[in-house]
Amino acid sequence: MICRELIELLEKKYPPSIAESWDNPGLQVGSYEKEIKSIYIALDATGEVIRHAIDEKADLLLTHHPMLMHGLKKINDGDFYGRRVLELIKHDIAYYAMHTNYDIVEMAPLAARMLALKDAQIMEKTCVLPDGREGGFGMAGELPKEMTLLQCAEYVKDVFQIPDVKIFGNPETVLNRAAVLPGSGKSMTADALRNGAEVYITGDFGHHDGIDAVDQGLNVIDAGHYGIEHIFIGQMAEELKECFPEMEICTEPIRHPFLMV
Repeated sequence: MICRELIELLEKKYPPSIAESWDNPGLQVGSYEKEIKSIYIALDATGEVIRHAIDEKADLLLTHHPMLMHGLKKINDGDFYGRRVLELIKHDIAYYAMHTNYDIVEMAPLAARMLALKDAQIMEKTCVLPDGREGGFGMAGELPKEMTLLQCAEYVKDVFQIPDVKIFGNPETVLNRAAVLPGSGKSMTADALRNGAEVYITGDFGHHDGIDAVDQGLNVIDAGHYGIEHIFIGQMAEELKECFPEMEICTEPIRHPFLMV
């Protein structure tokens, strides 16, 4: 399959036009005319990920977070961005990213399904998707059963295979309704409250963000930015295998970027 054809098929479901204005999804490195027989999927295009893609002889590296978010004035081996781009070009690996366009279509709904949230609704609607559904950021719904904040934290760890989480709130607080936003969620605290959430499952919450949320009646489970968003890897692998059964699909092992010890 030609890279252009693969991208066109992906973008029917995840159109870049619905991405946030600051975002940069799309083909970041390589030729639209390259033949694609193997794909390597990861969350971020780190140096280690690129080396793994090279080892697997991938034709395309597919990530959630774009490596190139800002304009580059130079591409050379004097900085790590340049070295990454040069490695991809040297080994003839095309590189494509799908970020907030994927978030709007799939990320939070997938997390909500994994958490078994009942009657889940979008927290912030931003667009109408190609299939006619509404799309947006975050989901809020009823937990599968009543649980304390501490029990909910253990539940989140189990569902997303996270070694640890951070909580803000009284561990014994009884919860029934949750909001989930994979990635960085502090900017949507008000949306979680407006949707009646008693606990907000997200990432990148600082000390003051957390205590301010609790003061407003919202408990927080901070699962880290990677902690929930790594679900992109498995979901995209399954989707691509179903759509392109002849394609070789490899995935980056789940490796949390840091651990609390």
